[in-house]
Order: sequence, then structure tokens, then C-alpha cells
Amino acid sequence: MTHSLELPVREPKPRTRGLTMVIDNGAPVRWFEDTVASSGEFIDLVKFGWGTALVTSGMKEKTEVLAQHRIPYMFGGTLFEKHVLQGRFEEYRAFCLEQGCACVEVSNGTIDLGHEEKARYVERLAPDFEVVSEVGFKDQRRSEMFAPSQWISSIQRDLDAGARSVILEARESGTSGICRPDGEVRFGLIEDVLDAGIPADRLIFEAPNKELQTYFIKRVGGDANLGNIALTDVIALETLRLGLRSDTLLGHSGAAR
Repeated sequence: MTHSLELPVREPKPRTRGLTMVIDNGAPVRWFEDTVASSGEFIDLVKFGWGTALVTSGMKEKTEVLAQHRIPYMFGGTLFEKHVLQGRFEEYRAFCLEQGCACVEVSNGTIDLGHEEKARYVERLAPDFEVVSEVGFKDQRRSEMFAPSQWISSIQRDLDAGARSVILEARESGTSGICRPDGEVRFGLIEDVLDAGIPADRLIFEAPNKELQTYFIKRVGGDANLGNIALTDVIALETLRLGLRSDTLLGHSGAAR
């Protein structure tokens, strides 16, 4: 569709910034296929959330449609953690290779896995995959006790170990990690991370709702990398990025770093 409006220029796929990481929590196969077919140009990565990959029927059909649209996919960090917890890391690597994953997520949001040890897993997986690590805890109490300096050192450690990107945890509910239990953004934490000199295009901010999406687009810019986006929100998010929704209609107050 042609138009005469002046809109922000979006980097074409495969993008290095302005990524939209969609989470699939077990959507019906046909609905998934229709969504990818109709809005795939705005989807940069699909995460099959938690351990849903092991109990979702139609995974073969889903991964095939993603391959057709050249959209990479990975399994949730919880599945990685479950394998590590049971001493089955090599089985996890083999499973991801067998399933055709271009990316893997490495996290320690639930299990007792030290940050240095997590980084070593990043290093071990980096030769075979594009590694996306995640920093932050799912438990709200642990998250609130995790200081900004610890966030920054953990992010940098994973990047140094070979991670392409680092996800900042917010959960699918937006109530942990970079958010408080009531859903409010930990503004000071975000400012500290952005001021640390870590390139914004190496960070993926989990933003499962419109409020979080709007905040990061205004603060970081329309090319903020956003994750945990619902299949139903892909088009709506793109309008936020382009200033075609009231929340961002008047422009972005921040620029991508």
C-alpha cells in the first residue's frame, strides 16, 4: 500500500536493530501459520516459550512455515535450564540441532546456576548457534535484590562469552526482572544499563504489553529490540514503532543508541 506520510525508516530484514521477538505459548497450528504468513515481515525471531516445544502438537508444521519465511526460532530458556538441571546439556544441544534451531536461549532465571557458569554455556553453544542469553530472575524477590551493577556485569559477561544478544527479563506477565511486581518499570535500572555503554542493538527488552512497548520505544527509540511479543500484537507493535498509534503519535522522546 502506498502513502504520502513521512514515517520512520525501518531497517529491512534481516535486521540488526528494531527486532520483534515473538513468543508462541502453544498457539493452534493453523492460527500460527496464518499469523506468520500475514505479518511475517515484522517478525524477526520466534521463541517457543518455556518447555512448550515438548508438548505442542504441530511443531514440525510451525518450524516449516518459519523456515519458509526465513524467520529463525528457538526454545525457551526454561527448557535449557531443565536439561542443565538433569545433567543433559549435550542432549539439549543435539535436540536444538535436530530441530533446525538457528538460535538458542541460555538463562538462569529459575535454577541455581552461577553467572560465570552460565557464560561458559554461552561459550560452548556459540560455535553452533546464535546465542541469545537472558539476564534476570523470574522470582520477584530475587529480582528486586539483583543490583543494577550485577545486571550490567552479567550482560557484559554473556556478550564477552559470545552471545549475540541479551534479553532483559520481564516474564510474559511483565511483573519481574526489569519490572516491579505491580508491572511498573524499574526506571533507574534501565537508565543504569543504557548508561553503561552497552549498545542498545545488543539488548532485547521483554515487553509483553502495550505499556512496556510504548515506554521502550519512547525511551530507546522506534528501533528498540523488544521481546515476548504476543502473536496477536505484532501489527499493533509495528504501528507503535512507526508513530501510527496515539501512544507514539507525537514522536519518540529518545533516540536509539
